[in-house]
Amino acid sequence: MMRPLPLAACLALAIALPAAALTAQTPAAAPAPAAAPAAAPAAATPAPPVGDADRGRTLTYTCQGCHGIEGYKNAYPNYHVPRIGGQSAEYLQQALTEYKNGNRKHPTMQAQSQSFSEQDIADIAAFLSTVK
Repeated sequence: MMRPLPLAACLALAIALPAAALTAQTPAAAPAPAAAPAAAPAAATPAPPVGDADRGRTLTYTCQGCHGIEGYKNAYPNYHVPRIGGQSAEYLQQALTEYKNGNRKHPTMQAQSQSFSEQDIADIAAFLSTVK
């Protein structure tokens, strides 16, 4: 199921828009205050989501169409489809995130990964890493 806008993008917009509005309201020539208050501590980086292998099993159903068929080769130009079962969860999570961000190029994988949230990717990686 394709999502119109991933949750991460919504959160990024929700954070960026108020900051942009504040920047636009601050006059360019305003003098700096004499005693600036102490800076607030930087927001902690959220922990990566923990994968749920049971949910990942459901999400990977369509992956089997290419990655689960023994000897399957893609139609154009005999591209070998790699086996992904048993890869490490870290590798799978990184690869799917890179496809989603456009750092890895493959039209089908980029299209598939666009519909996944960070939690979906963690769940998929958790399941596929257990497949033998």
